[in-house]
Amino acid sequence: MAWAEKRGDMWRVRFRNPDGSVGTDSSHPTKTAATARANAIETDQDRNVFINPDHGKITLAAWVDEWLDAHDVSPTTYERYRSHLDIHILPRFGDTPLSDITRMAVKRWVKDLGRTRADSTVASILTLFSMVMGEAVEERRIALNPCRKLRGSTPHRPERPWATAAQVNEIAARLSPANEALVITAAYTGMRWGELAGLRRPNCKLDDGRIFIDPDTGALHEVGGKLDLGSPKTPAAARDILLPKFLIDLLRTHLNSHHHEHVFTGRDGGLHRRSSFHRRHWHPAVEGDPDDGIPTIIQGLHFHDLRHSHKTWLIEDGVPEAAQAKRLGHRLPGVRGIYSHVSAAVEQRLVEGLQTRWEQNRSPSRRDNRGN
Repeated sequence: MAWAEKRGDMWRVRFRNPDGSVGTDSSHPTKTAATARANAIETDQDRNVFINPDHGKITLAAWVDEWLDAHDVSPTTYERYRSHLDIHILPRFGDTPLSDITRMAVKRWVKDLGRTRADSTVASILTLFSMVMGEAVEERRIALNPCRKLRGSTPHRPERPWATAAQVNEIAARLSPANEALVITAAYTGMRWGELAGLRRPNCKLDDGRIFIDPDTGALHEVGGKLDLGSPKTPAAARDILLPKFLIDLLRTHLNSHHHEHVFTGRDGGLHRRSSFHRRHWHPAVEGDPDDGIPTIIQGLHFHDLRHSHKTWLIEDGVPEAAQAKRLGHRLPGVRGIYSHVSAAVEQRLVEGLQTRWEQNRSPSRRDNRGN
């Protein structure tokens, strides 16, 4: 129910809430305008689409607290959200009521961000802000998302490099035996860094010829400088990974070389940190030292590019898309994900292809600087 009532020189629109309380929607200079608005409110109430203007008076900071409390993401993603919110979004809009955040204010803010932040960072911040405001629309606190269809200027991303099996062997040959085993395992399983760094002996089931990514503790997460075992990136990432014969032998030799709980460890058996591994081992092995006669193998290759390389190898070997997705811990979208299945025979052919690739590229030349 809604009605118009005289208030000084103006007419205000009042409405009754489901709990019986009365709220104010707006003020108008004439009774005709106020009555029209009251009729519109009654129509929206009958259709159950009316948005109480009082619900939009909550500040963005208070709404973010509610949103974060209900939002379920990985620790790493939460840390990124928290950083974007605390450094960029809340300092500008935290004290502003949701209903007062305008599209033009957001556009000006995005423009200012672009002067000091990379385009990809601006796009990431804006995506999060739009998500937060979109949830406010769904909760019927505001009618429209002021970030809707706004886009940060995302630059064209060149295709990431990938490595052949011979190049992987060259990189691995420049490392210590322990780190060589890590790199070869990454390239021939497609495992993510966190899955490799978090892999424990009980889940390296070599008698069965497979690695198991545990759904609860299958990945190492680094959040705020602290290392913790937790769930892998997605539910589909909890999986069995069948191993080619050479990798079973390599991992067995590697495990016999130490007594630590984790399969791959840092210095003195501690957990690997991505940044330390990259700085001390990966970057020197990949980039080499041209001044010392050690050539670069692949300029700018990231450790994660070994995962891309693995997928490229599977494509070259004609592995079905469903088998690729299962091995990499992906879930195919839509009907393909429901009706596509991977038989044992397909997985066996997959690992046979990897075994053949290894045998054809297994003799890298050892570098004098091996032992990093």
